[in-house]
This record gives sequence, C-alpha cells and structure tokens, in this order.
Amino acid sequence: MTYEIDKAIEILSRTPLVLETLLNGISEEWVRSNEGANTWSPYDIVGHFIHGEKTDWIPRARIILSDATDKTFAPFDRFAQEREDQAKPITELLAEFKSLRKANIKALRSLGVNDSTLQKTGMHPELGEANLKELLSTWVVHDLGHIAQMTRVMAKQYKTEVGPWKAYLTILKK
Repeated sequence: MTYEIDKAIEILSRTPLVLETLLNGISEEWVRSNEGANTWSPYDIVGHFIHGEKTDWIPRARIILSDATDKTFAPFDRFAQEREDQAKPITELLAEFKSLRKANIKALRSLGVNDSTLQKTGMHPELGEANLKELLSTWVVHDLGHIAQMTRVMAKQYKTEVGPWKAYLTILKK
C-alpha cells in the first residue's frame, strides 16, 4: 500500500477509540503492569502518545512545510511521560489523548498535503533528512506499533497461567 493521507487518517483517527476500548474501566493491574525493568505499561504508552501529540507529529510537519531555512526538528524526548503526574487516572489520560488527536487530525487536514508537499523535507536531529510522507507514514506505524506493544504487555501478564498453550501463543514469545 502506498501512502495516502485519507488512509493514514483512517488509522490515526481510530487510535483513541482503540485505546479507550482496550483500557477504560479495567483494573489498574492491567493498565500499570509492564514486561519488567525499563519497559512500558499501557499507562506509560498513553502518556507517550500524549507527549507525541504535543511535540512531535504536527510540529514537525509544520517545520517541513515552513519557509524557514533551518528545518531541523527539536529532539523528541521518548521518556517525557515518566516525568508527568503518575497519579492521573487512565480515564484522564485517554480523554486528553483523544482531544489532542482530534485537534491534530484537524490540523493535518488543514495543511493542504498533496503529492508535492509530501516530498518536502526537514532534518531529524539523529536520522538526517526526512520528507513529509515519511513523517506521516511513521505516525501511523508508530500508533500501530504501540497498540501491538500494549496488547503484548497485557498478554504477558498471563504468560505462566496459560500452561501448555504457551507453545501456540506467539505473542508470549516476543
């Protein structure tokens, strides 16, 4: 499949609903459990999504589309959520993410993305030159990757409880 903005928005606009469906109303054990030291829980991942909505995707797209001579992106702090209020209920985080994502989808639609603008570039501080199509494609894959991560983390909470069926459950082997 090649990149098309409408197809990207199909995924990006559904992520908040997927997260709400997965995480709203379940016990803290599901939301806060992780895979061990230096790994993220679903709660951490939602915080990471929020930080990305504020500082990553749309701000970088605007840099790419700007007339600035220096189009270097600010570094993204992948662990910023760890410094946020850890006592916020997951329902608050999900609502904040949903609101931010809705605003960012609206902003994305307003950018006037077309075949020409998709080729415009900015400068990632670690990876080098990247075009708008690559940035927006990464946004979609980032969402899907973290949704997969959440479900993997949750599945692993029952890793020993599944007994011999573990042999058939590939999600527990990753």
